[in-house]
Amino acid sequence: METVDQSELCFPQLINISCRKPTSHRPENVFWSALLSVLCVFTVVLNLLVIISISHFRQLHTPTNLLLFSLAVTDFLVGLLVWPSEIYSKTFCWNLGDVLCFLHNYMSFIITFVSVGNMVLISADRYVAICDPLHYNTKVTVKRIQLCVCLCWCSALLLCGIILKNQLAHAEKYSFCYGECVVSVDFEGGILDLVAVFLLPLSIIITLYMRVFVVAVSQARAMRSHVTSIKLQHSVTGRAKKSELKAARTLGVLVLVFLMCFCPYYIVILTGDNKMISSVAKYVLYLFGFNSFLNPLIYALFYPWFRRAVRHIVTLHILQPGSCQTNII
Repeated sequence: METVDQSELCFPQLINISCRKPTSHRPENVFWSALLSVLCVFTVVLNLLVIISISHFRQLHTPTNLLLFSLAVTDFLVGLLVWPSEIYSKTFCWNLGDVLCFLHNYMSFIITFVSVGNMVLISADRYVAICDPLHYNTKVTVKRIQLCVCLCWCSALLLCGIILKNQLAHAEKYSFCYGECVVSVDFEGGILDLVAVFLLPLSIIITLYMRVFVVAVSQARAMRSHVTSIKLQHSVTGRAKKSELKAARTLGVLVLVFLMCFCPYYIVILTGDNKMISSVAKYVLYLFGFNSFLNPLIYALFYPWFRRAVRHIVTLHILQPGSCQTNII
């Protein structure tokens, strides 16, 4: 029988049921903790800039930007709550109790669900804008988008509660020892999570964007073929089409990067190989969290209005009277 040094235990007085202290002194763990800490700071700051920009400047109060606002809120919460808790659990013994452990896991599931829901709504927004542009302004309004976002958050609260109901009711049943915080999902909850958070949204996103891609290519060809005909009559329409196509391309990059960061986790889970899951699960989770840092960088790269808004925020021009009416588009 292996002899355990009590100094290695989270709770030395509970020698038979205490977890070992995390090996945070290892170079690998020190590196990941330091990297995640830096990413947390940048993720919070960058997404806070997105939130302030869209909420402050009235010109940015559009249906599409409201979806980006909701996505920025989830990314902000990743940097503010989820990753700090993750760093804590990997660096120290979990002595915050079962309730906070459940809240940590619950918040992680909610943010994942809402992020996926936002991507579905963004894909649907671009689908209507490209495939039915004449009715876009009547079908996609600010109030309808607000309702969709609220339903997305409420659905996440309910669905994630169902998925994690066993951990809430029997937290002690799923812990192998005292001093750790684990996620416990039963078989039914796992199937619900796989279908509602991965398979169904992924199918919808791919289907909508394949349709958007086909229509966008046909529109681009049509615009090139008629570029010399009746320029003055169609100049406004042409600019509108170009604007929508550019927006579809930009948001397509956003969705593609999200899927590249999001899918590996569920692909690893679907392999069913416990050895593989235990060895790479940490890294695919880090990759998914990294997406929250990348999203604001995509806005900065593709959206001039975001760069202008950040300039106004950093220089404190938003504190001036009437700054919310500033033309930044």
